[in-house]
Amino acid sequence: MAKKIKKKTHKGIAKALKIRPGGTIKIGKGGSRHNTGKKSSKFNRDRRKGQSLSKSDYNRIKKVIN
Repeated sequence: MAKKIKKKTHKGIAKALKIRPGGTIKIGKGGSRHNTGKKSSKFNRDRRKGQSLSKSDYNRIKKVIN
């Protein structure tokens, strides 16, 4: 009998996302790694907060995050 091939989780995506208890997925916002001195304080503060993954994006990547 042939072995069933198991799906592997995409580790790059797994490190970038966090699944909340309610099932929604938390992601970070881009633009906060470097050159933050020239960006406004409001922009930098906004980047500290997380963001929820949209429903359409969740449907697109749900196969790789299992």
